[in-house]
Amino acid sequence: MKKVLVTGAAGFIGFHLCKKLIDAQFEVFGIDNLNAYYDVRLKLDRLRVLGVNVSSEDFMRQVKVKSTYANFNFWQLDLVEEHRLGTLFSEQKFDIVVNLAAQAGVRYSIDNPKVYVQSNIVGFVNLLEMCRHHQIKHLVYASSSSVYGDTNNVPFKENDPVDHPISLYAATKKSNELMAHVYSHLYGLKTTGLRFFTVYGPWGRPDMAPFLFAKAIVENTPIKVFNEGQLKRDFTYIDDIIEGVYRVVNDNKMSNEYKIFNIGNSKPESVLDFIKHLETHFGKKANKTMMPMQPGDVHQTYADTSQLKKHFDYSPVVSLNDGLKKFVSWYNSYYKIK
Repeated sequence: MKKVLVTGAAGFIGFHLCKKLIDAQFEVFGIDNLNAYYDVRLKLDRLRVLGVNVSSEDFMRQVKVKSTYANFNFWQLDLVEEHRLGTLFSEQKFDIVVNLAAQAGVRYSIDNPKVYVQSNIVGFVNLLEMCRHHQIKHLVYASSSSVYGDTNNVPFKENDPVDHPISLYAATKKSNELMAHVYSHLYGLKTTGLRFFTVYGPWGRPDMAPFLFAKAIVENTPIKVFNEGQLKRDFTYIDDIIEGVYRVVNDNKMSNEYKIFNIGNSKPESVLDFIKHLETHFGKKANKTMMPMQPGDVHQTYADTSQLKKHFDYSPVVSLNDGLKKFVSWYNSYYKIK
């Protein structure tokens, strides 16, 4: 049984990956700092699905918690806590590390740059050092489509130049890729970076557009539609993302080297069409307020996933309409909306 550490385990993607790995009988260890960037209750509810049943008061004491799943354990731990992180690595002897912990959000990075440096750069270096000194067989880590910047060269390919990020968040993700390359080159650490493209679905982040739009439609409040609606995103349903990550984690063929892959739907959709699908599934019209382009935003994202297809036979299968139908069903159930 492979022993896997998942950082950001109470986050949107981390939670879904932990569930997938638990069901596949991996021995899974999850860590998360449970910060208050968005409602901690949502993070705790995700953990409850993973069999970790504690209150927010318990987590303030930073305890290790055993799940009702025999093959899952959880710790509240921040990657910047180098000593505690070292103790965990020394005790557990992980085979694989999946780093999904990060301070997310493009716009938030404009007003809170130091948070991103601590979490996404200092924390990532600490994790690289742990992998180096504890003979980790494979480090898989989250990068982002934002590293491509605001380019018209579509679809985005992994060998495109990514030297002009337009947000600090994007710059930290590009920094992660560069640091991973150094550790692969110097120490033979097998690293795989995954550039995620606009992930959505049940249990998603409240700061992201699908959640914000859904909340506004339900509450009859205005939706801020940036750049007058002239934006396209490669919306990718969470199950498709997790299937791709799982195939990379389960890889036994690739050599100990540095790799980068796009992971997306390869089908950019307009934000206005996205809203129309939500209107259909909620059975309500949205109140849209057209806004100018926001600093740090890009006009379009579009993933070329041919390399992931070549190496892992990966192809997304969930359409935007079907994915949003599932998201709306979860949203109504979770928030008890009739």
